[in-house]
Amino acid sequence: MWGTDGQLCPPYRGFYDWFDGEDLTRLRKKQRDADDLFRLTGITFNVYGKAEAEERLIPFDIIPRIISGGEWHRLSRGIEQRVRAINAFLHDIYHNQEIIRAGRIPEEMISRNAAFLPHMIGVKPPGGVYTHIVGIDLVRTGPGEFFVLEDNARTPSGVSYMLENRETMLQMFPELFSRNRVQPVQNYPTDLRRSLAASAPPACTGTPVVAVLTPGIYNSAYFEHAFLADKMGVELVEGNDLRVVDGRIAMRTTRGYTPIDVLYRRVDDDFLDPLNFNPESSLGVPGIMDVYRAGGITIANAPGTGIADDKAIYSYMPEIVEFYTGERPLLPNVETWRCSEPESLAYVLDNLHELVVKEVHGSGGYGMLIGPTATKKDIAAFRRKLIARPSNYIAQPTLSLSTVPVFSRAGLSPRHVDLRPFVLVGPDKIHVTPGGLTRVALKKGSLVVNSSQGGGTKDTWVLED
Repeated sequence: MWGTDGQLCPPYRGFYDWFDGEDLTRLRKKQRDADDLFRLTGITFNVYGKAEAEERLIPFDIIPRIISGGEWHRLSRGIEQRVRAINAFLHDIYHNQEIIRAGRIPEEMISRNAAFLPHMIGVKPPGGVYTHIVGIDLVRTGPGEFFVLEDNARTPSGVSYMLENRETMLQMFPELFSRNRVQPVQNYPTDLRRSLAASAPPACTGTPVVAVLTPGIYNSAYFEHAFLADKMGVELVEGNDLRVVDGRIAMRTTRGYTPIDVLYRRVDDDFLDPLNFNPESSLGVPGIMDVYRAGGITIANAPGTGIADDKAIYSYMPEIVEFYTGERPLLPNVETWRCSEPESLAYVLDNLHELVVKEVHGSGGYGMLIGPTATKKDIAAFRRKLIARPSNYIAQPTLSLSTVPVFSRAGLSPRHVDLRPFVLVGPDKIHVTPGGLTRVALKKGSLVVNSSQGGGTKDTWVLED
């Protein structure tokens, strides 16, 4: 909101003029009303491994994060370039593996990767789309300086919070939207359904039937699964609602079994098909991979896309973008040390107190070390993990993340944030939703924004240019 020179940043002028004339007591009541609305709506997430109440209300802050139209235009160009490269990369590694033949990525980074799915070798998804929904996590370190922190190409979550945050702000402060020209996000469910339907399989003969596959009510993102199914006007199904009928995946209805054309799955690869993957899974559908390979259904996102989430593969993204697009990356990566490499491991072990160390397949802020805030005991324990399984970790410098204001007892206080824009990919079109989910570290000084680690969310405004 305020630049390094102490001046108000232009995108915030309209908002600050309004805020400066507001009564803080009224705003505190609005914050409580927003919390009550989230509780009433049931906007929650689950925390795994906790003995106390697993289901928690996701914290919401009423001060929006505001991005100018011009800055968003530059960001969205970089996001689109990156998503195009990720799709091309996934097609290549499951077909000709030209990037390996060219020596741009070591062969073992693919063949020994737990997320690489041999079942997908030679399979071309309907429309050629592997990642129908992508979330690109961005951090800002200075004026005009954005870095990609990680890619979410498997099952990116959080879009329901983005939509509910906007709905809450519209309800709480309608006057703000008449004073600021904010680009809309409310049409995301319509765009999502249209994008999914455009990737219908060859077996589809009429209007594509879309459904959302959820692991069930105990999943941490169940609210989002139900929310998106409801907003798209499609069925929310679990594995036991589905079966193979005449070479198609069909869902149980009151009128018998109805074939599904596009399944937006929120179930991990390993649990998707007990006949092809984990035989003990009760979350998936026996035989769905065979139907998929035969062109009987579209699975979004495609099985095997998790390799693009791998944080070691992330470290090669500048080479991946250049290899498949012929362009220099518009959005840079954060400097990354691959602990599988002896020289990098030695450097990381010597500098653990200064670095952030993450599991290559980790998510949700779990299994990571933030060196500057860790205790000597934590660092010693992590050192043993690193030495035991170096290929399971990457390390990055501790970035000086940008801050945005949150509403505190004293008024406005700075907290660190990241940004997850959501991208819809169809056979002929890539659409970047204007804004995305701003996650905020509500603990003073904290750099961890994940809701499971005490973070919250706020509405993200992209202004009309």
